[in-house]
Amino acid sequence: MSRIAYVNGRYVPHADAAVHIEDRGYQFGDGVYEVCEVRDGALIDETRHLARLARSLRELRIRQPMPDAALKVVLRETIRRNRVRDGIVYLQVTRGVARRDHYFPPESVAPSLVVTARSSDRAKVEATAAAGAAVITLPENRWPRVDIKSIGLLPNVLAKQQARDAGAREAWFVDAEGFVTEGGSTNAWIVTAAGAIVTRPADARILRGVTRTTVFDMARELGLTIEERAFSVDEAKAAREAFITAATTIVTSVIAIDGAPVGDGAPGPVARELRRRFHDFAERAGR
Repeated sequence: MSRIAYVNGRYVPHADAAVHIEDRGYQFGDGVYEVCEVRDGALIDETRHLARLARSLRELRIRQPMPDAALKVVLRETIRRNRVRDGIVYLQVTRGVARRDHYFPPESVAPSLVVTARSSDRAKVEATAAAGAAVITLPENRWPRVDIKSIGLLPNVLAKQQARDAGAREAWFVDAEGFVTEGGSTNAWIVTAAGAIVTRPADARILRGVTRTTVFDMARELGLTIEERAFSVDEAKAAREAFITAATTIVTSVIAIDGAPVGDGAPGPVARELRRRFHDFAERAGR
């Protein structure tokens, strides 16, 4: 079956989907995006994803393309038309199409909205997660507002490719003080020898991950200790466990950092349990 995309009010064949060459997303990276997991046909943590989308739009002074109720209809219809049971739905909003100029276009210019969805092989995803992920560390080189989920992701792209070239799955950015900020597309966590779960505070230097927030809820319900503080690369390498979180990875163990094994070099019990229980706590929005 051919994939279908939603582009500015129309459902079109994915192969034919296009935006204007003067869309500001194309010209300036002037837009934001969200990625939601689809599991058993339901959207996972939809409310939080849409709330974060609204915040990103406000921070960049981009109008919402439509009310949340209408956007939910578009998301569900895109999932339905693509027959996605397990996978992801991606939505992107830009400031719209206008003559190339650094200044904002007139208020009459409507934002652009694109939504796509694609299926994934759940068994394959689980097998990949069960093997764990290796990460490398790189100096932080991104703009200081990564709390906005902007489509301007070139530093992340370069970091992810450098990780792949090194035989790793993810790259952790490290700030000038030697502390881990986050991954190229994930939040970073460790588990200390005392069993505390540690992740960096969600300030402007990291993205407040939706999966991250749900993990907070889950950990507290399970009686686990969470510390929001910075941690160094050395502390991470000496930790009992490490893991990453995102809508696309859920909770995935980190088994090596810069080639050095974390713990015994295998996925740890805390990360495995958090992954196993995640969907018991995440919001599931039906079709």
